[in-house]
Amino acid sequence: MSRLFAGRDPRDFLNPRNEIYRRLKMKDAPPSAAEAICLMAKEPNLIRRPIVARGAVRVVGYDEIALAKLFR
Repeated sequence: MSRLFAGRDPRDFLNPRNEIYRRLKMKDAPPSAAEAICLMAKEPNLIRRPIVARGAVRVVGYDEIALAKLFR
């Protein structure tokens, strides 16, 4: 799991559009990093997609500019 996060905060991988994210009001009261990992393991739809990795660089969510830079 730590390889996936590559030193980033696991909360960066939470999908703010997910119903559970909104219901638990995670924007106003974000979970701890450990709680975020447990929540993502329990509810995979909470994970922001896509996750694209190239070497140590990760792009989380659809970010057209970041993805283009990743593959230059």
